[in-house]
Amino acid sequence: MSNSIEIEAKALISKSDYELLIDTYKEYGMYTQTNHYIDTENRVLKSNLIALRAREKNGSLELTLKVPLEVGLLEINHTITQDEFISFKDNHLFPKCEIKDRLDELGVNTRELRIYTSLTTTRTDVPYKGGTLSIDKNEYSGITDYEIELEGNEMDSTIDNLRTLLDSFKIPFVENKVHKIERALKAIGK
Repeated sequence: MSNSIEIEAKALISKSDYELLIDTYKEYGMYTQTNHYIDTENRVLKSNLIALRAREKNGSLELTLKVPLEVGLLEINHTITQDEFISFKDNHLFPKCEIKDRLDELGVNTRELRIYTSLTTTRTDVPYKGGTLSIDKNEYSGITDYEIELEGNEMDSTIDNLRTLLDSFKIPFVENKVHKIERALKAIGK
């Protein structure tokens, strides 16, 4: 389990801009991950600006709870087993962990949590200016979009660093504040 504060700047980019960046940074390789987005039927988490996902990556599974802070997000991660994931998915038995404790504190009935949609990302991670630059192709509900994210330590400098990088490639910087989970849920009408 780990806790961190996430500060990131993001921009949606075109397919051709994505291909340019992937070609430029091809030595870093790619990997695929699938996020399964979780909420209650009446969207208790969404209404409180909280996000919960189970991520499958390289044969492992991790739960992540994101709770808004004044700047950035508190991110709580907990590795789960395939059996725990199946037990949650099929029987709505949420694993015992700090995330469950936090949800209980927030008054969320974890028995009401369900997986509503999934999003698969093909990602290239590049070390950049003390942070991580992620170049993403996202696929969900028959939609494909392309996004670039830069994680950093301070919001203004992270946005400036992403803007400078995109300017160097003559890619327009249009800050994206719509998270993957919001796009994936919107695509299914939730």
